[in-house]
Amino acid sequence: MIREIVLDTETTGLSPQGGDRLVEIGCVELINHIPTGRTHHVYINPERPMPEEAFRVHGLGDEFLADKPLFKAVAEDFRAFIGDATLVIHNAPFDMGFLNAEMEWAGLPRLTNAVIDTVMVARQKHPGARVSLDALCKHYGIDNSRRTLHGALLDSEILAEVYLELIGGKQVSLALVAEVETTMIGMGQTRMAVAQRPVALPPRISTAEAAAHEAFIEKMGENAIWARYEQSAAAE
Repeated sequence: MIREIVLDTETTGLSPQGGDRLVEIGCVELINHIPTGRTHHVYINPERPMPEEAFRVHGLGDEFLADKPLFKAVAEDFRAFIGDATLVIHNAPFDMGFLNAEMEWAGLPRLTNAVIDTVMVARQKHPGARVSLDALCKHYGIDNSRRTLHGALLDSEILAEVYLELIGGKQVSLALVAEVETTMIGMGQTRMAVAQRPVALPPRISTAEAAAHEAFIEKMGENAIWARYEQSAAAE
């Protein structure tokens, strides 16, 4: 079973080192690349005023966030939801930087989950193209008309659709794959290893065609490349 969590956050700004804080976390669960309907969503009191430029992005103001819990109060529920699943994030260094900063400020261990950065995946698949979430929605024909403002849960739901397209389209969810392992290396590389097909496909040539092929190879002599290939295949 492949469990992944598509994740997005909203913040008060661009840098936790500059005093910015998380204000929203949204998560969508995928099992074998299929949304299960399970989500995790929370608003967070950042304990600081909301800058106007950030408010224009997500619309989360001081009055709305005033009665929301602090990060420390929701951290364990968040960690329990994601478990050891691979995290799928658009521009992962940004979100992971904030999440781990908040973990440290709360006196909690940093997250060690494997991460897939869909920005990196998109750049590898579409070199030179724009890879913003809106641009990828347009490229794949995904409806993002609800996205008048940024929102962590909505953006996670949209990103889940984009992610499926990036890894091969919705047919991926129908493939009978025994094992898929995805690893993020240094927040910059993505590796996907897929297990071999458990049952080989039947041959597409007839018995008569196979016999004719073998007879043709025999006429070529024992030093022919095809003969050595046949011997190697038989040994396997």
